[in-house]
Amino acid sequence: MFFPIQTYVERRERLRELVGSGLIVLPGNNDSPMNYPANAYKFRQDSNFLYFFGQNRDGLVGVLDCDNGIDWLLGDDIDIDDIIWFGTVKSVSDMSSEVGANGSKPLAALTEMVAEAKKAGRKIHVLPPYRHDIKILLADLLGTHPLQIQASQCLIDAVVEMRSVKSPEEIREIEAACAIGYTMHTAAMRHCVPGNTEQFIAGHIGGIAAGYGCITSFQSIVTQHGEVMHGYPTTHPLQEGRLLLVDAGAETNSNYCSDHTRTSPVGGKFSQQQREIHDIVADCHDLAMEKAKPGVRYLDVHLDVCRLMTERLKALGLMRGDTEEAVQAGAHALFLPHGLGHMMGMDVHDMEGLGQQYVGYDEETRPSSQFGLASLRMGRRLQKGFVVTDEPGIYFIPALIDLWRKEGTCAEFLCFDKIEQYKDFGGIRIEDDILITVDGCRPLGEEQIPYRAAEVEEFMRQIQEEDA
Repeated sequence: MFFPIQTYVERRERLRELVGSGLIVLPGNNDSPMNYPANAYKFRQDSNFLYFFGQNRDGLVGVLDCDNGIDWLLGDDIDIDDIIWFGTVKSVSDMSSEVGANGSKPLAALTEMVAEAKKAGRKIHVLPPYRHDIKILLADLLGTHPLQIQASQCLIDAVVEMRSVKSPEEIREIEAACAIGYTMHTAAMRHCVPGNTEQFIAGHIGGIAAGYGCITSFQSIVTQHGEVMHGYPTTHPLQEGRLLLVDAGAETNSNYCSDHTRTSPVGGKFSQQQREIHDIVADCHDLAMEKAKPGVRYLDVHLDVCRLMTERLKALGLMRGDTEEAVQAGAHALFLPHGLGHMMGMDVHDMEGLGQQYVGYDEETRPSSQFGLASLRMGRRLQKGFVVTDEPGIYFIPALIDLWRKEGTCAEFLCFDKIEQYKDFGGIRIEDDILITVDGCRPLGEEQIPYRAAEVEEFMRQIQEEDA
């Protein structure tokens, strides 16, 4: 556990109050085999279990009894065979005491606890499972098919309400992840020279994440094809004059995340065309920082960014017509097919497994089906304590350009002849993690990764000269 005992006690008390009645079952994760049972991926605990029970061991289940105001930690103590291979670990009873639960039980007791609650007509609350072993566990407990498990809406709503607003201790952990992220991204800039491969850079920054924290917070995107949203690293060597997009983050040992993106010129200098597009993205990034504050819908911040982007692309001759009409029609989505940002915390897309429509939206603000806007993960009104990403981008996706041109999509707003000249451009994205404060927002991380074109060029010049 990483926070004081009272933190976990108060979280569970609040959860029981919000759910009201019934039995809440929160399974932790088990080891996940990579290619055979004894060769597992690095263990990652379930974030909701961590939030309420704080223990980072496999094979545990937390149970909260809303009607009787008690909590149990269930799990089996390891035997001598495990001790030989993995060393002595705390007993389940000791782990229960550490987080202020009322007691511990063997894992087998879970079946009886749930059966008794069901027999008494009490509601069993579970969250949407995402691993097959947990689906099977819950299916057996609930007497249903693994694909027909009904998650509890009131439990989802309660968890989203609690985890959305970050406490000061959580913010400190995210800041620590951002500090690791700074080291990762500046290292990527250092190695952004012709001849190095995408995989080399991805491996280097992944090693930094593992060395300073736990793991990368998601599979690193390291690519010279920035127009591919999830361009994972290849063995292709970097080429002078190309752009390298690096979208990567770290996860601390307490499992809080960072998520930043920078786009750097291979060799250290932007071309005029690259700089023009990069400046638009940087200005959109800054506009979002100006607009984001409590009470403002992030959907509206996203649309403000789209208007600025459209105006600036019109100035370059890539778009035309009335800006408001173009944005309403979604013409800008040819260049920005994703949303401005998402919630972030223990999950890099925080709580997305609970259902994005519950995390990023509410009764007032509903998801859109329009291309581009449909990929906005966070649209609802911001609150003090939210941590969200600010990640505008401009991309030139040849297949999408060809399709829209062929079908005449938004042709009244798009200058396809001019756009053709950018089809080998790639893409640019700039992303930072921001905390919503009492009257605005601020970027998280003590040091900000350079993102303005002139700053990027100067920073790369200095660090690459150090290595010369």
